[in-house]
Amino acid sequence: MDLEWNDSQPIYRQLRDRVVEMILDRVLKEGDPLPSVRTVAAEYRVNPLTILKAYQQLVDEELVEKRRGRGMVVKIGARDLLLQGERQKFLAEQWPRISATIQRLGLTAEELLKGTENGRASSSNQAEDGPGAREEER
Repeated sequence: MDLEWNDSQPIYRQLRDRVVEMILDRVLKEGDPLPSVRTVAAEYRVNPLTILKAYQQLVDEELVEKRRGRGMVVKIGARDLLLQGERQKFLAEQWPRISATIQRLGLTAEELLKGTENGRASSSNQAEDGPGAREEER
């Protein structure tokens, strides 16, 4: 877990959100154990009760479950449940602003798709060529 604390949100919530990101990014897969409370508390110098609160929230959301002898593990179907929720959240909160910007700029579906393809092509070229490769071509 890689964390820097944000003062605008409780630490337990930030921990919970980081575990959710790890599940969505497939860093943690179904059946994988979560890092132990003691390990996380020691590594980030956070009260173990704060870690327990974050993990309990994940249990309450039915994303992880307690297993005797294994601690907390990611439940089967957790990623699908998260994707469904994140998609709904995106469509409700972010998409209206994005859609309004698209309409304001008069962008067509073709332009958007072409821009997405160009963005993927340039980022994959940079990844393959390395950061200084473009300068050498000139």
